[in-house]
Amino acid sequence: MYSDDLNAPPVNPLPNVVILLCCLVGGVELVFQMAEAGFIGGQEGIGWRISAMQQYAFSDRLFDWMRVNGSYSGRNMLRFVTYSFLHQSLMHAVFALVFILALGKFVADILHPVAVLMIFFASAIIGAFVYSIVLDDPGALIGAYPAIYGLIGAYTWLRFSSLQDEGKSGFSAFNLIIFFTVIMLVYKLAFGGSNDWLAELVGFCVGFVLSVALGPNGMRRLQTVLKLTRQR
Repeated sequence: MYSDDLNAPPVNPLPNVVILLCCLVGGVELVFQMAEAGFIGGQEGIGWRISAMQQYAFSDRLFDWMRVNGSYSGRNMLRFVTYSFLHQSLMHAVFALVFILALGKFVADILHPVAVLMIFFASAIIGAFVYSIVLDDPGALIGAYPAIYGLIGAYTWLRFSSLQDEGKSGFSAFNLIIFFTVIMLVYKLAFGGSNDWLAELVGFCVGFVLSVALGPNGMRRLQTVLKLTRQR
């Protein structure tokens, strides 16, 4: 649409919280790319990605050891967050950035920046926790995707509630998560891979539930949901 405002930006500006998340994810990957290209770190720079995964990826075996021994050091607990900023490759990180930009902008245009951060990190933390409790996977959990699925959950609830307020069926809001779930299942059946899907689906549920309380008229909607639950 044409605008007479000559000072208007050519594209809609990104919310600051989305820029922050992209800088965290993209900044870490940029360091790895520069190191692997030999611009920084010298000979040791080539192994920075592997070293970072050993120190900051989420490890189910390590968390099992922590629970058995009752030893919860701050550095190891930090892995529940830091794994989200480590990726297997440039493309793995690029796709994460694309999703954060697209979904993050939609969610951040409606929710408070603090709410967006809460959804992002809570989805990552709880996704990793359930992943460890339910599965016994020796592989490391890395990547922003459980947190991104939290943004998908937030997007789904915001679209669902918006459609409901307009008197329309809200089920079309679930098309995105259905699409990603089908793609995920097809990829796993065709190529195998890790069990990250569990952390991602948990992340979706966390994002969806948190958005009920953190979204517009959140407390009123939450009270309605609780009331219906009690009646059943």
